[in-house]
Amino acid sequence: MTTVDGVPLPGGPRPGQCLRTYLRDHGHHAVKKGCDAGDCGACTVLVDDVPVHSCLYPAVRATGAAVTTAAGLPEGPDDVRDRFVAAAGFQCGFCTPGMVTTASAFADRLADPAARARTLQGNLCRCTGYRAIADALDGTANTAAHVEGPAVGTPAAAPASARIVRGDEGYTLDGPTPDDLAHLVVVRSPHAHARVVRVDTSAALAVPGVLAVLTAENVPATLFSTARHENRLDDPDDTRILDDVVRFHGQRVAAVVGADLAAAEAGARAVVVDYGPLPPVLEPETARASVAIHGDKGPESRIADPGRNVVAAIHEGVGDVAAGVAEARSAGGAVVSGTWHTGRVSPSSLETHASRAWVDGDDRVVVRTSTQVPFLVRDELARLLGRERDEVRVHAARVGGGFGSKQELLTEDLTALATLAVGRPVQWELTRTESLTATPTRHPMRVGVTAAARPDGTLTALAIDVLVDAGAYGNHSAGVMFHGCHESMALYRCPSKRVDAEAVYTTTPPSGAFRGYGLGQVQFAVESALDDLARELGVDPFDLRRRTTVRPGDDFVASADPADHPDDLQFGSDGLPECLDLAQQAVRRDGDPVPDGPSWRVGEGMATAMIATIPPRGHRSEASVTVEPGGSYRVRVGTAEFGNGTATVHAQIAATALTARLDRVVVTGADTDGVGADTGAFGSTGTVVAGTAVARAAGALAAELRGKAAARLGCGPEDCVLGPEGVSASDGASVGLAELAGARGEGRHEGSPRSVAFNVHAVRVAVDTATGEVRILRSVHAADAGVVVNPQQCRGQVEGGVAQGIGTALYEEIRLDDAGRVTTRVLRDYHLPQYADVPHTEVFFADTVDTLGPFGAKSMSESPYNPVAPAIANAIRDAVGARPRRLPMTRDRVWALLH
Repeated sequence: MTTVDGVPLPGGPRPGQCLRTYLRDHGHHAVKKGCDAGDCGACTVLVDDVPVHSCLYPAVRATGAAVTTAAGLPEGPDDVRDRFVAAAGFQCGFCTPGMVTTASAFADRLADPAARARTLQGNLCRCTGYRAIADALDGTANTAAHVEGPAVGTPAAAPASARIVRGDEGYTLDGPTPDDLAHLVVVRSPHAHARVVRVDTSAALAVPGVLAVLTAENVPATLFSTARHENRLDDPDDTRILDDVVRFHGQRVAAVVGADLAAAEAGARAVVVDYGPLPPVLEPETARASVAIHGDKGPESRIADPGRNVVAAIHEGVGDVAAGVAEARSAGGAVVSGTWHTGRVSPSSLETHASRAWVDGDDRVVVRTSTQVPFLVRDELARLLGRERDEVRVHAARVGGGFGSKQELLTEDLTALATLAVGRPVQWELTRTESLTATPTRHPMRVGVTAAARPDGTLTALAIDVLVDAGAYGNHSAGVMFHGCHESMALYRCPSKRVDAEAVYTTTPPSGAFRGYGLGQVQFAVESALDDLARELGVDPFDLRRRTTVRPGDDFVASADPADHPDDLQFGSDGLPECLDLAQQAVRRDGDPVPDGPSWRVGEGMATAMIATIPPRGHRSEASVTVEPGGSYRVRVGTAEFGNGTATVHAQIAATALTARLDRVVVTGADTDGVGADTGAFGSTGTVVAGTAVARAAGALAAELRGKAAARLGCGPEDCVLGPEGVSASDGASVGLAELAGARGEGRHEGSPRSVAFNVHAVRVAVDTATGEVRILRSVHAADAGVVVNPQQCRGQVEGGVAQGIGTALYEEIRLDDAGRVTTRVLRDYHLPQYADVPHTEVFFADTVDTLGPFGAKSMSESPYNPVAPAIANAIRDAVGARPRRLPMTRDRVWALLH
């Protein structure tokens, strides 16, 4: 018999069962699934005190052994879990139980940096950038044990900290499992482009335990988009739940529902599909002259030009670019031009896409899912199912990472249809291979840039020509293209600008939302071109930005006169000058050790970025705050917590507005039943939109409490002071909070007008000209976040964004073969940055107060990613004299660049 955390497990494992599923079958949900291939470490447990990846460990081998999960680690003064809490050593927290389990087993070797890197190479974290994890291992405390006074501005610990480090915090598929839970498995296309001629389900339905098979013939044929925005018309309706045409290798063709996972998998293998191959379209450069991938779609799909495979397009400008180029040349200035390419990047959140659906006692379809946008998923599900909105409930537990990938409707439609078909709860959890091969990636782009300037660096012309690879479906492509071009161009003052951009369909895996939302791709090109321009002019790249970037009072001009394209962007504050100063001073300090050997070259690079703090075209949130019977406060707000820290920030905002103790504030969210509507947790809106709604609700409640207390005390509300325990009058009389239970305040925010935030990244690198290896010697990042609500947490968001930027710059790429099949099918082939890959980044915050954000705050989860890759590229150019033009800048590409 196996003992788990000191308790014997009844019964033995199934033949061939791995230890991970055996433990989870018995309710030990501290053991997570991140890969099922031994690559990520989220499932790490101790077997007789030896750490193992339980996804690879046969359960039968644990018979008679003592298995310890994160929940069962010994408590005491050396408890590594307490150190992770004190250091804020997590964000989404999905990897944390495995991380603390590994750390507990090797505590004696983690003091040595080299041994630490080797020890933790099997535990991946997608969120933190690893610095907070290093602090946890060092015993560094970064959070305040107790928060006294105003909560805004303090490094408060996340409310769920103690549960996360023990593995007790519930994610999508944690918690009690229904006895009659069915499982769903998808049959996927082996072709990049084909017509589905016939689907024979007879053999599958004969498999014992198979309950149903869903095909295009028995599901709604309603066109929709998997992308979710407040206005559903922002994205083209070009997708069907199951289609009779497949447009990428891995597209879902049928769904098999089984009484258990084994039955569903066997049924999926038994489905017979006949295909009629169609011509593939694999290259965006030729897509506009290729076969029409969505030629069957009409105007109702809102595709710009389906006959040419164009999803969306921009062709507009201000001034005269040709005249601006001529002016720069005649003045003795400089003109540069070039083309840059960015590849596919996987969001790779550690929790893969998953959902569980059932029908409740009121005949409502209920979906528990890993989503950033529960309300938007609810609305589209109701549309697809032909139900009213109140007949569908969607809620999210804690989400194990998202980075934009969970701003999509990818699993919820099939699980909802399946539960209606079989009359029992249905669960679908994507494998890591499915996540890498069949869920949206960052949009690949080809970006051409022309930039011209006078000798002093004043820009006279700036033009970009952008080709966006949408993949098989247009979800997010219009928004990514417009957003990527807009702030990249609007950052710079220039009388003549031009944007020519088109997003095109190809028969490759769809592209979608990803951190930065197009800015990272376009800014990689623009910031590289401006670095070349600075070199041509002999101007310091920091000074070039000081001379050319927008300042308060300037219009934000991207490609057209603001009068023709009105926008609600404003300077709520301007921290860019300070960010440039902070980054320049930090990167140019002496002291970086340089690798030995004659083939190493050292260089410095920097890049800037601007981002709107809220997405355009509407982003709203509603919130309420009530006094609970015991005298605590409950905040209800719809945004999801996926490592972005909104649960902590919202508690801090409410506590500050109510002069409350932080530990007396409880936040409830991400449930379409229990909270007000919320567009969703994307575009860094958790603080500036949902946070503003919370601040307004708390402010309304504070006024309500003073009014109620005044009525009881016989004085005016202006004479009443709200404190941590209640409301006091000037004569000393008071009313306790418990006596005011039931009082409620409500607030909402429509997300307009919008401010702008700035980021500057700077690096010093060493490049080995013999091998192409790039080492980052120094990494500094200056951020304009306004008033930082939680400095430690915001610093972690910056570090995590920088780590993802380093991954995009040097390692990560979803690769396809000549048939359009993804070849990076497991994490070991897709290089997520490991502990040893990510340098320590010095983070600096500009001292600004934003006039539009709550308590002066701006957003900062999304934007740190954007300037990292161009800064590294500019440093490589400075080191070796050759310009990188393609991401990622892997060793072989850098070597080829040099040779």
